[in-house]
Amino acid sequence: MRIYVDISVFGGVFDSEFTTPSQRLFEEIETGRFTLVSSAIVQAEIEPAPKSIQTLFYKFVTYAQVVPVEASALQLQQKYLEAGIVTVKSFNDALHVAIATVSECDLIVSWNFKHIVHFDKIPKYNAINMLNGYRQINIYSPLEVIQYEDART
Repeated sequence: MRIYVDISVFGGVFDSEFTTPSQRLFEEIETGRFTLVSSAIVQAEIEPAPKSIQTLFYKFVTYAQVVPVEASALQLQQKYLEAGIVTVKSFNDALHVAIATVSECDLIVSWNFKHIVHFDKIPKYNAINMLNGYRQINIYSPLEVIQYEDART
């Protein structure tokens, strides 16, 4: 399963509120449960981040497929903005969704509940995806995708 992880999950490892599920997600990436997909935009957002977040990112970039920002993703991002899903102030958030969609990821994993992992925005992103010839994409927080030790089948 190909998952696109934004900077919030890398930073979440170092935030007491999000540490455990963020770490668990990266453990599951290391075991091969997920194939990590990242992008040049995540890499650019990492550059001004604290050194600990940069170190974590560069550790996992060896596991990742780092996709470029292509014209098709920029066009899809523009469609999200035109539809009013997010404002121009949040254009990078729309770009993350567009890149993950164009790159045919199965999931986007994020702690960004305002602009990405939001019950009102997810169907709107997917409607624009479908109108533009792309498949729908699942969007979740790390809490929703990690395996739990006490999970019973």
